Amino acid sequence: MPVTTFEFGELYKYHNGFGSYIETEAVPGALPIAQNSPQKPPHGLYAEKLSGTAFTAPRHENQQSWLYRILPSCAHPPFTPAADGPFKSDKPSDPAKLEYIPNQLRWDPFDHDDQTDFVSGLHLVAGAGDPTLKQGIGMYIYAAGKSMHEHSAFYSADGDLLIVAQDGVLDIRTELGWLLVRPMEICVIPRGVKYQVLLPSGPVRGYALELYQGHFALPELGPIGSNCLANARDFQAPVACFSEDHGATASEGRRTYTITVKFNNSLFQTKQAHTPFDVVAWHGNYYPYKYDLGRFNTIGSISYDHPDPSIFTVLTAPSDHAGTAVADFVIFPPRWLVAEDTFRPPWYHRNTMSEFMGLVAGEYDAKKGGQGGFMPGGASLHNVMSGHGPDAKSFEGASNAELKPTLVGKGSCAFMFESSLMVGVTEWGLKMCKKVQEGYNEESWGGVQVHWKKPEGATSDGRLL
Repeated sequence: MPVTTFEFGELYKYHNGFGSYIETEAVPGALPIAQNSPQKPPHGLYAEKLSGTAFTAPRHENQQSWLYRILPSCAHPPFTPAADGPFKSDKPSDPAKLEYIPNQLRWDPFDHDDQTDFVSGLHLVAGAGDPTLKQGIGMYIYAAGKSMHEHSAFYSADGDLLIVAQDGVLDIRTELGWLLVRPMEICVIPRGVKYQVLLPSGPVRGYALELYQGHFALPELGPIGSNCLANARDFQAPVACFSEDHGATASEGRRTYTITVKFNNSLFQTKQAHTPFDVVAWHGNYYPYKYDLGRFNTIGSISYDHPDPSIFTVLTAPSDHAGTAVADFVIFPPRWLVAEDTFRPPWYHRNTMSEFMGLVAGEYDAKKGGQGGFMPGGASLHNVMSGHGPDAKSFEGASNAELKPTLVGKGSCAFMFESSLMVGVTEWGLKMCKKVQEGYNEESWGGVQVHWKKPEGATSDGRLL
């Protein structure tokens, strides 16, 4: 039975299940019975529908939730462009200035930043596509040292955000309830859901993937059967929780809440008198959720040959072409290797998919760690058809290792954002962050040895003399 040890204990109760239809109320009787929009919702609340798909999407794809809140989301002044932010056109993370290169890239661990909150600490490293067309992805590093202001909230109109916590704890208040996300956990905040990130354990660092099209789903299991990989029961969704700060009071005057929205990779803000966290009850299947990576049930070969890394897929975002993903979220957790007469680490390959890797903890078995290697908090990018695989030292070690049952990755977890799209890199990712390992290619594969031994009597065109 998998057990994940957390230094920071859980704070909340959750509903369990991936894609489940949930109903939850913080006040008894707040949910209408047998209808969604009565003439007068219970307790004087407003009914508000939150749609994550088109109204006419097929039933099995349709995602929506009904919220019952003190004031509707539309009750705010107009948004105006934010004075500053990580996505403005004059910033080094400008997605309109992506550079597409075939070179293999690897980054040293990204710096912590004590001066920023979660929103201002987001840095776009790479991406592809266009959020206005709802096509593509964005890949981020986040680093923050302070909580968002208690009278603030953020949401993205561009896509769903998958957050991979690497260092430090995220206490996330969403419109639909609270999520505590610790290292070795992930969460997904759907497009349009407002949230606030607090830092109960101090500075944080991690990774994020924004999905501009569709939503994340569990991968099909095929001949594996009905269980394994990420099981639906282990995903956790928040329960309803609300604040009653709804504007002017005789004693306190008028409080101001700042709402920031990411819209076409630019930030806009408005200020409103009431809290955005006033949802007393909700029901539906469109909501934020989290998952403990320690619960992933790994599958592998028990005879020979290393399987494709697709067997480590936690979540997938399918494209219109069957079997090809806009994005897969893949992990490489602790696991037993027992295959016989097999090179056990990942083989050398060139992939039609782009692979962005990060390391949450420990050491990845196909890359050496230590200074200048693949380290927790760092990353690598192997773009479409860029050759890659184990470094020379890892190859020699694995080629000559005794093939006994071996537990690899103990205390470690690497992950991959894999995409069918060709990925461009921002100026921040290439230059401004100053974390690119200039000698990555040479240090990893410059020492690969020639083991070729020409058979006696063979010729270069395959004929025998």
